Amino acid sequence: MENTITQKPQRFLSLDVFRGITIFLMIIVNTPGTGAHLYPYLVHAHWFGFTLADLVFPSFLFAVGNAMSFSMLKMKKMEPSQVWTKIVKRTIIIFLLGYLMYWFPFFTFGADGHFMWKPIDQTRIMGVLQRIALAYFFASIIFYYLSEKKALIISGIILLAYWAILYIFGQPGAQLTMASNAVTRFDMSVLGLGHIYKKDSIPFDPEGLLSTLPAIVNVIGGYIAGVFIQKKGKSFEGISKLLMIAFGLIALAFWWNLVFPFAKKLWTSSFVLYTIGWDLAIMAVLVYAIEIRKIKFGIEYFTIFGKNPLFIYLFSELFYVVLRMTPVNAHQDAFEWVSEQIFQQIFPGPFGALVTAFAYVMVCWLLGWWLNKKRIYIKI
Repeated sequence: MENTITQKPQRFLSLDVFRGITIFLMIIVNTPGTGAHLYPYLVHAHWFGFTLADLVFPSFLFAVGNAMSFSMLKMKKMEPSQVWTKIVKRTIIIFLLGYLMYWFPFFTFGADGHFMWKPIDQTRIMGVLQRIALAYFFASIIFYYLSEKKALIISGIILLAYWAILYIFGQPGAQLTMASNAVTRFDMSVLGLGHIYKKDSIPFDPEGLLSTLPAIVNVIGGYIAGVFIQKKGKSFEGISKLLMIAFGLIALAFWWNLVFPFAKKLWTSSFVLYTIGWDLAIMAVLVYAIEIRKIKFGIEYFTIFGKNPLFIYLFSELFYVVLRMTPVNAHQDAFEWVSEQIFQQIFPGPFGALVTAFAYVMVCWLLGWWLNKKRIYIKI
């Protein structure tokens, strides 16, 4: 087992801000206002393509890797049994929280208005937190036993193997279509129709089992970036190298996109390289602005999100479900009423929908602010 970090790492505020920005954007993208069309860059690409919204989730996985680069030093000093217990426990907790989040509120009402429990055989198994849990698990094991160099080799193998799997096991001539790709076929055979996402044009899980494989590389990329930043610290050399690697990955991703297109829902290998490239570029800018130029504007706002990221994300999803279940009149729930009767009246159109999302994210931020004020940090 190799240990590539030999001293206690210095905490970097830029990494905390990066995580906070990611949570902020996740909430904005997931809770847009109703009653108007949305800005295209805040809507996920339907299939092929890329928007700002598509960068958010891989950036959170990248941030998970960043955080892991700080905690791994302590883990490498622990006995293997302790490490496995810690990793497995955290994986199970995050996975179960994600599963329960999709099952929430555990009941529904039938066509005749009668109360019914949501059947467990119709509950989605995979999802955002579940993918985070699995990607965290495999990346943790890789870095506990192997060096960053070997992790890079594994990343290349994963991305190339995933490319091959999709073309070998997809339906000939339709390997990258939603209905006939290897991801859909694998998830259907393993999870079954009752346990996958059904709100797309056809039943298809954008956070399914097979497509979680390349997502591990996003965590690996975040970890290696975190280690690099710790070693190079607040230096122009480190920032320039981050930018050069970022632009190199983006260029390689564009080349790969010609034969294996960007597709968040499939989490294609070109998509992985593209998102890691952008995350590295963003990290370089943040390190320069925060660590070198000492810019403070907006820092406290985003670090509030970064101090309780998973808890705030869970709250944002569950509270949104509650609002959408609360009827205000015959045609609108509580969230729709606020969006359409207040914000759309003041700011009609896409801007009003965005303002609604900003208002909702402020509710989540206030919870984070209160937790921080009380020094309550919920580690999951």
